[in-house]
Amino acid sequence: MKRFSALAGLVLGCWSLPAFAQGTDEFGSYRGREEHQRFESGQSVAVELRFGPYPPAVDEEFNGATPFADTFGNDTRFLFGFEFDWQLLRIPGFGSLGPGFGWGFTTFSADAPLADGTGTSDQETSLSIMPMYVVGVMRVDVLAREANIPVVPYAKLGLGYALWWVSDGSDTARDRQGVSGEGSSLGWQYALGGMLLLDFFDPGAAIELDNTTGVNNSYFFAEWYVSKLGSFGGDQMHVGTNTWIIGLALEI
Repeated sequence: MKRFSALAGLVLGCWSLPAFAQGTDEFGSYRGREEHQRFESGQSVAVELRFGPYPPAVDEEFNGATPFADTFGNDTRFLFGFEFDWQLLRIPGFGSLGPGFGWGFTTFSADAPLADGTGTSDQETSLSIMPMYVVGVMRVDVLAREANIPVVPYAKLGLGYALWWVSDGSDTARDRQGVSGEGSSLGWQYALGGMLLLDFFDPGAAIELDNTTGVNNSYFFAEWYVSKLGSFGGDQMHVGTNTWIIGLALEI
């Protein structure tokens, strides 16, 4: 009887241990995603890899003239970039707020048009644009965290700045007055988008990734992106855009 009582006590003692031990060993992760919130590593930043078409608004500043389209045509060119967000403020039951910084690059090239408009030369001309920005980022992740719905809507608003330069062959182009074809443009911008939480499709792998690398969450995202670079007046070329962006994001 005493042996039975001791065995029963041992079983009950094991059963009553806190049911939240989790981690990874040589056989992979253990415990379920249901304890993810309690044991996830610290999270303070998000990193995005970004990709999308970039039609610059150069021709919008001319009254009916289309020098950009006439030179580079209407073929789609793409922007590659990244964004780094600091999730400074965590609001329980809502999401996160914080500043973000982004950088991108795109380039357009074509045979240079002849001055008399009769055709193109054998020399190549190109326009390169390097947009950068500082924005405030609001992510509403309460559905993903508390309702197991893997969708995170977000919004961004801030200032954009771009360096741009026109090349004529291997050198920076100059006009007939000798003015160099390079400059910068400043303006405001915003974005609205949504993120799909990829952890939802393989919770075990997500826990193991967090335990081994510190990556809390991974996402696929899509956003509508509007930048009004050159909208602050002065002698600035309008190199902003109105387009969509997709990419991958990691929260760490």
